[in-house]
Amino acid sequence: MNLEPLESDEGSGQDDSDFNWDEYLEECGASAVPHHAFKHVDLSLQTGLTPGMKLEVCVRGEPEGTYWVANIITTCGQLLLLRYEGYHDDRRADFWCDIMTADLHPVGWGKQQGRIMRPPEGVRERREDWEALLEKVLSEGCSAPANLLEGPHRGKNPLDLLCPGSSVELQDSEDPGLAWGAVIKENVGGRLRLVYSGAEGLPQMYAQRWVFYLHPFLHPPGWAIENGCTLTPPAVLRGLRSEEEWNEVRQRIGAQPPDGAVTNELFKEKPTISAHCFTEGMKLEAVNPAAPFSISPATVTKVFSDQYFLVEMDVQGCVAAGPSFVCHRDSAGIFPTQWSLKNGVQLSPPPGYQGQDFDWADYLKQCGAEAAPQHCFPPVSRPDHEFMESMKLEAANPLSPEHIHVATVIRVRGQHIWLHLEGVKQPVPDIIVHIDSMDIFPVSWCETNGYSLRYPTKPQVQKQRRVAVVLPGENFIVKAHLYISAGQGNGKYSCPKIYFNHRCFSGPYLNKGRIAELPQCVGPGSCVLVLKEVLTLLINAAYKPSRVLRELQLDEESRWQGHGETLKAKYKGKSYRATVEVVRTADQVAEFCRKTCIRLECCPNLFGPRMVLGRCSENCSVLTKTKYTHYYGKKKSKRIGRPPGGHTNLESGVRKVGKRRKRKKHFFVHKKKRSNSLDNTPAGSPQVFYTDRASWADDFKLGVILPSCCFPCFKESLEIDGQALLLLTLPTVQECMGLKLGPAVKLCHHIERVKLAFYQQFAS
Repeated sequence: MNLEPLESDEGSGQDDSDFNWDEYLEECGASAVPHHAFKHVDLSLQTGLTPGMKLEVCVRGEPEGTYWVANIITTCGQLLLLRYEGYHDDRRADFWCDIMTADLHPVGWGKQQGRIMRPPEGVRERREDWEALLEKVLSEGCSAPANLLEGPHRGKNPLDLLCPGSSVELQDSEDPGLAWGAVIKENVGGRLRLVYSGAEGLPQMYAQRWVFYLHPFLHPPGWAIENGCTLTPPAVLRGLRSEEEWNEVRQRIGAQPPDGAVTNELFKEKPTISAHCFTEGMKLEAVNPAAPFSISPATVTKVFSDQYFLVEMDVQGCVAAGPSFVCHRDSAGIFPTQWSLKNGVQLSPPPGYQGQDFDWADYLKQCGAEAAPQHCFPPVSRPDHEFMESMKLEAANPLSPEHIHVATVIRVRGQHIWLHLEGVKQPVPDIIVHIDSMDIFPVSWCETNGYSLRYPTKPQVQKQRRVAVVLPGENFIVKAHLYISAGQGNGKYSCPKIYFNHRCFSGPYLNKGRIAELPQCVGPGSCVLVLKEVLTLLINAAYKPSRVLRELQLDEESRWQGHGETLKAKYKGKSYRATVEVVRTADQVAEFCRKTCIRLECCPNLFGPRMVLGRCSENCSVLTKTKYTHYYGKKKSKRIGRPPGGHTNLESGVRKVGKRRKRKKHFFVHKKKRSNSLDNTPAGSPQVFYTDRASWADDFKLGVILPSCCFPCFKESLEIDGQALLLLTLPTVQECMGLKLGPAVKLCHHIERVKLAFYQQFAS
C-alpha cells in the first residue's frame, strides 16, 4: 500500500471559525465520545497533588510562623481545598489556598526547620492530646511529595513544565537499547513536537516527531547513560550527517546539564512495562504502527530483553522482512493468531502471498513456525469502555502526525476501534487504534489547546431548509421541514417522508391544536435526523413537553438496538434532556412510528410514512381523552425517572441493556362514579381497578396512582412514588406541598381510598 504523507496545513483553506462541534454533531445526528474516556488527557491536567495527601500549612489566625498538618480534600487546578488535621469529618473549617502563593510544605518540614507546630484553636478544643496526634501523623509517612510543593514543579502540570526549548531523550523505535536527544519545539496539550538533536535544517519528515509526553519511550535528559543505552541517532538520520558531526552532537547531549523541570517525576504516570515470554520465530497478527490500516501476519524476529522484542511484518510468504517495530507484552496492535477470524475482521495476507484464501494452519505449516501461545498476550477481559460506533472524536493522522482530524468510530472490536478520518486531502483507509492510544482526543481538544483541526469542508448533511408548501384542496400554507442528505435516495439509512396526520386522535399528552400547526411532513433524509426532528416537534406540541420526553426516554430494555439521541424539552422555565432511541434503517421506520404512537397513547397513524387522506383505518375519530384505556392504554413494565431538569445531562449516554423479568400485562381504567357504586366516593373521584395483585403492586411501586394525576407536583416536583405515598399524613402533606387544610384533607382522603381498595381486594 503506497500512501504518501499529506500536505501541510499551509494553504489548506480551512478556517477554524467555520467549524463548530455542537452544530456538526447535530447535523450528523451523532454523539461525542465522553471526555473521561481519554485517560492521557486527564493526566496531563493534573498537578500530582491528590485528595488524601497531607502537608503542612501556616495556620490562619495564629501567631506568624505557626504551622499545622492539613489534609487535601479537593483539587481544582492550582487551588487546594484543605482541612486541618483533627477536624475529622467536620468541614465547617475547610479553606481554599493557591499552591503558588500559599505557605505549603511536606509533612515533617516544620520539625526539621524548628518551626512551631500547633493546631488552630478549634482543634485544640476538640483534642487535648493534639501533640500525640502530631506524632502519629509524622510517623505515618503520607506526605505530599516535596517536589510538588517546592521548586519548579510547584503548582504546575505537565503542560506547564514541558515548555519549548526543554531537552528530552527518545528510545529508538527499532532498538530499545539505543536512544537520542531531542528538543521540544511545541507543546500542544501534552502532545510534543520534537526535533532530534543535530537534525536542524534537515527535512521535517526525518528531523521531527510527534509524541505524547506519556509515551513509554520518552525520558528526561541523562536517562540513556544512567540506563546503559547507547546514544545513537535514528537510522533515518545517520546518513544525512557525517560521523564526525554526529559525534559532536553526541558529546553535547552527554554533557548537557540536567533540566530542573524535566525530571523522572514528570513521567511517573507512564504505563509500566511487564515481562514477556515471546521467543524468536513466533507468529502473530499485528498492525503496522506506521500505517495502521490493516491486520496482517507478523513474526517475532528478535528478543532484546525480558521487556522488549522486535516484530516484523511478513512479506513474500513466510519471510519477515517488512516494517519492524519494538513491542512489549502490553503493546497495542499485536494479537494471537486467529484473532481476526474470531472477531469478524478481515486479515490481510502478506504481500506476495501465494494463494486465494489465507489459512493460519496452512501458513504455519508452510513456514515451519509456531504461533505465539495465548498466554503470551494480556488476558482477554470484557471490554469496559465507552467507545461506540458512530461516535465522534479527534485523531492524529498516522501519515502526517502534525494533522489532527475529525474522526468517526466505524467499528469496535474488544479494546480496538476503527476510525474514519474526515477532512483529508487524499483518501485514507480507516485507521486501527487502541482505546488507550495517545493519538486520539475528545471533541474540542484542538480548540481548547489553540491547535488547528482538520474537518470536512462539506458537511455530510446540510442544514434543514424551510419551504412553504400548499396542500392540495386547502386554502392555507403549511411550513414543511425538508432534510437534504448527501447521497439521498432509497438507501438502507434513508428515511421516507414522515407525515403528520392532523385529524387522527392525539391522545392525552399531545395538544391537538399544536399538532394541527405542525408541517405536513418531515423528510426524506437520514433516518436519525428525520426521526429526531419528528420527535422534537411532538415534544414541543405536548401539554407538558417534559412529560412526553419522559415517555420517550430510553429505558433499560432497548427495543430497536438503534441510535441514542439526546432530545430537549422546556417546561415552566426549566430545561430537560434525555436520551431517546431512534432507529437507523428504513425498514424499521414504520414500526418505530407506530410503536411510538402507542407509547404516547395516541392513534397509531398520527405520524408515520403513510398519509391518511380520508377516514383513519383505526376509526380513531370517535375516541376522546377519557377512552384511551384498552387499545391505546400503556402496558409499561417500568417507570422511567423524570428527565433531569435545570441542567445539562449529556454525559449519561445510552443506558446498558439488562435482562428483566416479564410480568403479566395489565391496564388501569379511569372511570367516573356510577350511581350504583357500593362505596361513598365523591362524585367525579376516580376509582382504580386491577386485574391481579402483581399488577397492583407494580403500578403502586411505580407511582401510577390517581392522586398523582390529581396533584402533579407529586411526580414533577416532590418525586413521591407509590411507596412514599402510603406514608403521607395530614401534617406532612401540608408542610411539603404548602396546601391549605381543605385541599390537604381531600388529598389524604384519596390516599386512604387507595389503601382501602387494596386491602379489600387482596388482603386475603
